[in-house]
Amino acid sequence: MPQNQPHFYRGRFAVAPMLDWTTRHCRYFHRQFSRHALLYTEMVTTQAIIHAKYDHLDFDLAAPPVALQLGGSDPAQLQHCARLAEQRGYQEINLNVGCPSDRVQNGMFGACLMAKAELVAECVQQMQQAVQIPVTVKTRIGIDDLDSYDFLCDFIQKVQQAGCQEFIVHARKAWLSGLSPKQNREIPPLDYERVYQLKRDFPHLLISINGGIKTLEEMQRHLQQVDGVMVGREAYHNPSLLGYIDQALFDADAPIVTPRQAVEKMFPYIENQLSQGVYLNHIVRHMLGAFQQCKGARQWRRYLSENAYKAGAGVEVVETALGFVEE
Repeated sequence: MPQNQPHFYRGRFAVAPMLDWTTRHCRYFHRQFSRHALLYTEMVTTQAIIHAKYDHLDFDLAAPPVALQLGGSDPAQLQHCARLAEQRGYQEINLNVGCPSDRVQNGMFGACLMAKAELVAECVQQMQQAVQIPVTVKTRIGIDDLDSYDFLCDFIQKVQQAGCQEFIVHARKAWLSGLSPKQNREIPPLDYERVYQLKRDFPHLLISINGGIKTLEEMQRHLQQVDGVMVGREAYHNPSLLGYIDQALFDADAPIVTPRQAVEKMFPYIENQLSQGVYLNHIVRHMLGAFQQCKGARQWRRYLSENAYKAGAGVEVVETALGFVEE
């Protein structure tokens, strides 16, 4: 850890916001592995929160700490949504300044906002005036041809002057045209050193790093240079990794949680959700990767995939699937 930063600071390890993946069911499952991981919602637009009939701020209070990632660029709307989120129990509001998709750009939010640092600063300022919880920004290291280190520093400088003290930096730039969101997660090269330099040049800020991180060893190396690490796809596809997080990064005396333990701890939650009309496959689709590298993992995935969607499917489907696995 960098000097003068508290060892147990809130964002030391986080699971990234991922559209269609980090739903409330996914987050509840991930929480069974780690007490300390900061879990992010999918990106939720301000328009959806304000106008949709569905409750986009719903989450289970047994699963904090949880951060809400907002998509938007209207300061007044963001302020309103931040206030609602704090009232609902979220521990952080995060502004999306990293998503490169066309749909997001058309709504004037996401990575294209890197070119509008003054607007981002105003959005942050308005949200911070409304809430007591942290307001953070998740960004890239650059966009298109605006990818110099000076450009990144100028963006960080302007936004931190508005009061933002925490940045999560995806260590790739984004191409706003010509690459799909998936390609933007893979094709632009990673530049971890640029994020490290950002921490050296802004030592008073909390800087977390994101992008291509897969192992505990990689996380520990990054934490020698920055304040926090955020893991996305690896945490989703191989959630057993999360069972080691508390012991490796927070508390040496914390127990390691096995995938079987995490799955069994889900049973009461599953039964409760089924009683409220939730379909089993909406929950267990986020659990398919639980037993990566274990004997029987393929049978686990196949049995759940073939049976969880059936009418009346209950927790017994998960119990049966567990019988195929040897840890």
